[in-house]
Amino acid sequence: MSATEVEARAPEQAHASQVTLPVAGMTCAACSARVERGLRHMAGVTDANVNLASARASVRYNPGLVGLNDLIGQIREIGYEVPLQTRRLAVEGIVCASCVQRIERALRAVPGVVTANVNLATSVATVEWPALDMDPAGLLGAIREAGYGAKVLQDEGGDQAADPREREVRQWRNRAVFAGALALPLLAGMFVHLVAAGSPVAAVLGNVWLQLALATPVQFGAGWTFYRDSYFNLRSRSANMSVLVALGTSAAYFYSLAAMLRPGPTGMAATYFETSALLIALVLFGKYLEAVAKGRASQAIRLRLGLQAKTARVLREGGPVDVALADVQAGDVVLVRPGERIPVDGEVLEGRSTIDESMLTGESLPVEKGPGDAVVGASLNKTGSFTFRATRVGRDTALAQIVRAVERAQGGKAPIQRVADVISNYFVPVVLGIAAVTFVGWYLATGSLTAALLPAVAVLIIACPCALGLATPTAIMVGPGRGASQGVLFRGAEHLEAAGRVTTVVLDKTGTITRSEPAVTDVLPVEGVATEDLLTAAAAVEDRSEHPLARAIADHARNQHLPTATGLRGVARSRSPRACGWTLCPDRQRAPA
Repeated sequence: MSATEVEARAPEQAHASQVTLPVAGMTCAACSARVERGLRHMAGVTDANVNLASARASVRYNPGLVGLNDLIGQIREIGYEVPLQTRRLAVEGIVCASCVQRIERALRAVPGVVTANVNLATSVATVEWPALDMDPAGLLGAIREAGYGAKVLQDEGGDQAADPREREVRQWRNRAVFAGALALPLLAGMFVHLVAAGSPVAAVLGNVWLQLALATPVQFGAGWTFYRDSYFNLRSRSANMSVLVALGTSAAYFYSLAAMLRPGPTGMAATYFETSALLIALVLFGKYLEAVAKGRASQAIRLRLGLQAKTARVLREGGPVDVALADVQAGDVVLVRPGERIPVDGEVLEGRSTIDESMLTGESLPVEKGPGDAVVGASLNKTGSFTFRATRVGRDTALAQIVRAVERAQGGKAPIQRVADVISNYFVPVVLGIAAVTFVGWYLATGSLTAALLPAVAVLIIACPCALGLATPTAIMVGPGRGASQGVLFRGAEHLEAAGRVTTVVLDKTGTITRSEPAVTDVLPVEGVATEDLLTAAAAVEDRSEHPLARAIADHARNQHLPTATGLRGVARSRSPRACGWTLCPDRQRAPA
């Protein structure tokens, strides 16, 4: 790169912003490559990476040259959709139209916000954004900076980040079920024709008009997604799997239609309506399985987010008030009672307790906390009550940073995936060429259009690039998610690929290899005391305690089918422990003195 180019790029890099956009409708690696190429060609975009498995585009751009709406418009122009999320906020202090304009400007200045509209009559702000990691606390902070109060409307609950994935699974499932229901009679007709060609059932199922009626909705209803995707691909001078499916099934369908409407001198030629319908049904079923696999890969993130408390008990004038987690601000004083999860990161002000931080550290024993100690959001308060001052909220908490690390790893591209994307770009044109050569070769060899058409259709359908272009990004998405569920975090996809070459693992603390909860490993009684008696007595004493070590002893006794405090009337110790040790007191019998 020349010095002039470096100078020209310097200001662009200095003011660059980064956003992650969800992209709906991608079906193979050629789709993700086309979106990536279209974004990179935009003026002001410095880098773009599109991950097929996670259906996300990570774009680095200069806001002074290109806007978020421009990026979304470019993706939609290419032929894919950017689903938007909506959040409604109740705004306090609006008195006139100038207030509305001031709040709208403040919200639109928040990175990631696409539209922001404030209703003067209802004092409700409606915000739309495509970024999956948008933090409502940022929206609330912008409104408060403008001089107004705000809170998230509680009727907007739910896991919005999971909605697009669930919607995608539902769409592919419905298409597959619709196509399969209409294709099954055509498949049954093939088998009946083979085993009972002259039967009345074979005559009904073999009727070409019935086959046409069943195949047409599959071809142009359930299969419309392939035609639509093919149009946008060909318009941008590229091709993907949808082009192969659309060409192959259309060839079989329209050949059958022509044979039925214009029979030759020797009668009607063979029709292949069942071929086109069954192929579409099978491909749609495969798409459904892919969507399910991608949805399960995101489960680790949803499980991590599920650890968060839903509300926080903030000390305000007049006493503690329960507020939504998004309404907690840095500096708020929060009260936490035994058994509750800590809502955000902070520093203890008053009180003492033990905190279970295994979700973060993996350590099985709780940590003693007192004034001045730091506490982590989503960790579990075990014994005492205390108050703490919130220091990090929203996307700044430790849990939010963990979730973002997993999402970045799932959305990145490993070196092997870049190779797969390059191969996939050339794969479809090569397959089209092979299919054309196959058709010409068979036609010249046999002189039969039917004999030449079927092998060419088989080449188009079977040579699907999904095995190459989808398996790699799906594995990269599943890997970090599976690792996160086991407490192992990857900072990027390249590190996941490099892990395959690891030969030595160094562990820095016991929490790395523990199961995050204590357990009894051995029971060592003194001479003359039975192991069962000692364990039963210890479990009776510890059964009502909430301490992790006490719970481990009680659970171990239950696993050994020994009674605990709930099944005992008393436990006593004899004056001569070496003679009789610990003994259980039978019902209606007093303990020995």
